[in-house]
Amino acid sequence: MSYERSIFVDPSRCIACGACVAACRECDDHRGKSMMNLDFIDRAATTAALPTVCMHCEDPFAPCAEVCPVDAILRTEDGVVQSPDPSRCIGCTNCVNACPWGVPKFDPVEQLAYKCNLCYDRTAVGLAPMCATVCPSDALFYGTAAEVAAARPSRAVIDVFSFGDQELQTGNQYVVPAELAGSVLPLISPP
Repeated sequence: MSYERSIFVDPSRCIACGACVAACRECDDHRGKSMMNLDFIDRAATTAALPTVCMHCEDPFAPCAEVCPVDAILRTEDGVVQSPDPSRCIGCTNCVNACPWGVPKFDPVEQLAYKCNLCYDRTAVGLAPMCATVCPSDALFYGTAAEVAAARPSRAVIDVFSFGDQELQTGNQYVVPAELAGSVLPLISPP
């Protein structure tokens, strides 16, 4: 991402409390909807969960925005892939189907798509996104790569994932065991 701070997702630290989901509803841009996904890996066998936020894909340009026939999903100069503009969204669900992370959601009542916009009303003025401000275990951390490296020296940061034959570079990043440093992780939605 062209901005210095981003969300770092460390799945090993998620305690499945749901605070991120609740806090996301409080973001002014979302009108009471949560754009946060908390996916349980295997409910029958484990309490492990994975917080899934928009990864603000960079390369190739965000798949959700690429497939929008009316350019309702725009990307800011600092790399944030915005939620579809309701005045332009035609409810085609292309963005929902194109996202390898499963982030955009379609509201059948409003006939509009929604997705995380990194709480742009907050991050544009230097504040952290709502989900990261409430995460008690720092599974979601908003900051710089240097801060993550200092706080988690045995962990590495990954921002390139393989999705079939295609590699996808993201703005937000995953924190993984150090032995995976320099790896390209295979992506199965959700990761």
